[in-house]
Amino acid sequence: MAHLYGARGWNVALVARTAARLEAAAAALRAKGIRAAAFVADMADPVAMAQVVAQASRELGAVTVVHWNGYAATAGDLVTAPVAEVRRVLDTAVTGLLATLQAALPGMKGQPEAALLVTGGGFAFYDPAVDAAAVGWNAMGLAMTKAAQHKLVGMLHQRLQAEGVYVGEVVVQGLVKGTAFDSGNATLDPDAIAARFAELHAARAAASVTVS
Repeated sequence: MAHLYGARGWNVALVARTAARLEAAAAALRAKGIRAAAFVADMADPVAMAQVVAQASRELGAVTVVHWNGYAATAGDLVTAPVAEVRRVLDTAVTGLLATLQAALPGMKGQPEAALLVTGGGFAFYDPAVDAAAVGWNAMGLAMTKAAQHKLVGMLHQRLQAEGVYVGEVVVQGLVKGTAFDSGNATLDPDAIAARFAELHAARAAASVTVS
C-alpha cells in the first residue's frame, strides 16, 4: 500500500512499534523518491495514535487516507487468556483505529479522496467452520477482533458517507506471501491486495470486498 500510493504521488506516514524496522521501510520509500516519514507508536494506545496524527499532519500535511493494517495475534484461547491480553487485542483492532480516525477526521472532511481503509480477515465471518478453525489454530482473540472490526467498518461506512469520508475494507481470506504467516504455501500477492484497496478507494461504493 505504501509503495503503491507513494508511487502515485501521495506522502506516506508509516507507524509501528519498532524504530529500526520502521525507519528502514521509510528509507526504502524515500529511495524511490517518495516523501515518507516514520512514527514510532503502539497502535493499541489511543493517546499515542492521536499524537501521531497531529505530528504527521504537521510534517506531511493533513491526513487524507488512513490505512489500518495493525493487528494482535495474542489471546489465542479466550478461556484462559489474561483479561489484559484480551483488552490489548481489542485496543489494537478497534480502540486505536477509532482514536486515529477521530483525530484525523477534522482534517479529512472536505478532501475529495478522504478515506479509512481497513485490512479485514476471513476470521470475521459468522460461520461454524470459521469458528472451529479459529479455535483449532489458537487464534480466538484475532478472530474476535476481526469480527468486531468488520462490524465497525460497516457502521462507519454508513455514518460517514454523508460527510464525504469513505470507509471500506478488503477482507483477506488466505495467507499473504512474504508475511509472518507464510511458511511457503501462501497464495495471495500483497501487490494485488494493494491494487484491490486502490480500486475500492477510487469507487467509494462498497463497504467490504473479499480477496481469496
